[in-house]
Amino acid sequence: MKMIAIALVILGVVALVYGGVDYTRNRTVLEIGGMKATTSERHTYPIPAVAGILALIGGGALLAVDRRHA
Repeated sequence: MKMIAIALVILGVVALVYGGVDYTRNRTVLEIGGMKATTSERHTYPIPAVAGILALIGGGALLAVDRRHA
């Protein structure tokens, strides 16, 4: 349970610091014979701050409970 708590704390901090996940996708727009025209599309999936806060609080609570039972 301690590993889950630590993972939640780390994910919560990352969600609050970065605020989302960015990635770039290369896509072929036109292909004629041996020639290609490609484009790069940048996508962002935002992570709400509330989710980061909840993960941080949940991980902290799990760590506190784990210390009491140890």
